[in-house]
Amino acid sequence: MTELNVDGMALAPGVVETIVSIAANEVEGVACIGPSTTSGLRSVFGSKPSTQGIDITVDEEDKLHISIRVDVYYGYVLPDLAAGIRQAISDAVTSQVGIPVGSVDVYIDGMQFAR
Repeated sequence: MTELNVDGMALAPGVVETIVSIAANEVEGVACIGPSTTSGLRSVFGSKPSTQGIDITVDEEDKLHISIRVDVYYGYVLPDLAAGIRQAISDAVTSQVGIPVGSVDVYIDGMQFAR
């Protein structure tokens, strides 16, 4: 994503992705964002949340369209988990950035069995 300009405010690439990553990670049942091996190594060596697996586009009406790839923990109802992720991301982006969210697509790429 390139720099995003809204109401005289410019957001550097990665700002919205970081908000999305933190919001999704706060949902109970989410194991990691993006590729699980990369995420695991990154959490050991750095404190910045992973933004891999997050894609953001802006449409002609200046609405954000977000897609996110996650691994989840076994035992959660997947449609409910995806709905929780969508809601958390939409609420976080709308409240912190002030840009309307047009859609949030959640791709469940894997499942982890141990916590």
